[in-house]
Amino acid sequence: MRLRGPFHLTYCSNIHAGESWPEVRGNLGTYLPQVRDGLGAEGPFGVGLRLSAQAAEQLEQPAALAEFQDFLAREGFYVFTINGFPYGVFHRARVKEEVYLPDWKDAERLAYTHRLARLLAALLPDWPGLEGSISTVPGAYKGEVQGDPDVRRMAELLVQSVAELHRLGQETGKVLTLALEPEPCCFLETTAESVAFFRDHLFAGPALEGLAARLGLQPAAAREVVRRHLGLCFDACHMAVEFEDMATSLAAIQAAGIKICKVQVSSALKLRFQRGDGRARELLGPFAESTYLHQVVQRGPDGLTRFTDLPDGFAAEEEAARTRRGEALEWRVHFHVPVFLEEMQRFQTTQTHLVELLQVLRENPLCPYLEVETYTWDVLPEEYRRMALPAAISRELRWVRERLEP
Repeated sequence: MRLRGPFHLTYCSNIHAGESWPEVRGNLGTYLPQVRDGLGAEGPFGVGLRLSAQAAEQLEQPAALAEFQDFLAREGFYVFTINGFPYGVFHRARVKEEVYLPDWKDAERLAYTHRLARLLAALLPDWPGLEGSISTVPGAYKGEVQGDPDVRRMAELLVQSVAELHRLGQETGKVLTLALEPEPCCFLETTAESVAFFRDHLFAGPALEGLAARLGLQPAAAREVVRRHLGLCFDACHMAVEFEDMATSLAAIQAAGIKICKVQVSSALKLRFQRGDGRARELLGPFAESTYLHQVVQRGPDGLTRFTDLPDGFAAEEEAARTRRGEALEWRVHFHVPVFLEEMQRFQTTQTHLVELLQVLRENPLCPYLEVETYTWDVLPEEYRRMALPAAISRELRWVRERLEP
């Protein structure tokens, strides 16, 4: 929905299970009107569209695309962002580290992203100043990047995607952006890693030289094309899990000349405890489910320690407690929880960090495109999802709106 000032606010439809276009279309027809009515929102209402590779291929068929465009126009909805992170099945099956595949070393990721870009070019309204974004995996899962050749390969495919976005922009007059989404345990995990990758491999080096040659531009002009079409998706949950200060991170990204294409409004789990007191497993055990990866970043006397998933964190904590009991620890856990929850019964969320982020954006709206992303609704412990899903989504959007329009 349009908020006062520059902001476009929506929620990501990856909260709804469905891999085929008929399933996605059915979900949108069912839930979008209920969410809008629950908010009492008036005027055009934004859509954060998640399309699997299967759904994207089906939607690209002329009849399906025309029907969806008619639905959007008739009902007063508009698409300004697509979640192009999960390529395949995303609900009711083991996802874990496979969510990053194909990654940006694989030409299939490029082909999928190009299809999403063509769809977004067809769906994005032709409104002055409106840009469309596609969020994507942060390069690759960190363990899958073996050295400089892999890094150069990712940079090369990314600038090929930039070339396609540039072509579509010249053809349609619309600005489309690709947003890498830093995430714990991935190639791009922290602000510092993201800044370094853009500086060394996207704003300079062989990939940029190749783009300049492909477009017939000087390197400086090609760099501006990269800046226009390639940037970051700033996910509040991921940044909080990494113990990043929101204002400092945003300032570093801006100083590096990297566009923030989309902000994902999300919140994580936060637990403070004493090593060996058993609270980590007792309180967080119900969140160690089998579908998604729930990375853990621990802050303690030795600084930050990372665990790939909650069970790995439990095992490491219990092993360390044999010899080092009583140390003060804090865990941040990559488990997206409803943003209106400050606490989860006996422990906290990272909502306070999200409040800080929204305050920064109110004062400096460096990115006006906001998307609530709580895709883990179906795997939340039952006590946290007792309201109907449309009501929960409306409550999340209302919570954000109240902090941007006090």
